Amino acid sequence: MLLTEPFFAGFTKKQIADATKTTEVLIAIDVATKDQVTEIVNKAVEAGGSIYSTPADHGWMYQHSFADPDGHQWEVLYMDESKLSQV
Repeated sequence: MLLTEPFFAGFTKKQIADATKTTEVLIAIDVATKDQVTEIVNKAVEAGGSIYSTPADHGWMYQHSFADPDGHQWEVLYMDESKLSQV
């Protein structure tokens, strides 16, 4: 669930972290194809996000990363399980 910061503050008594200065979590999303990785990252950038890491192709896994406008880091990855046994 994506919430505005004031609404989110109603669910906690703790201070809300500034994700542009600290990292608490990395959010990882597994998708069905390598093309979907690129598509999601491109859409995130078009919506105001930024790329914080270059794409990485490990043969059996392809991943790319972006930060949303609030600074939260997202990893989008595709794993080719047929190549996993070769690792």
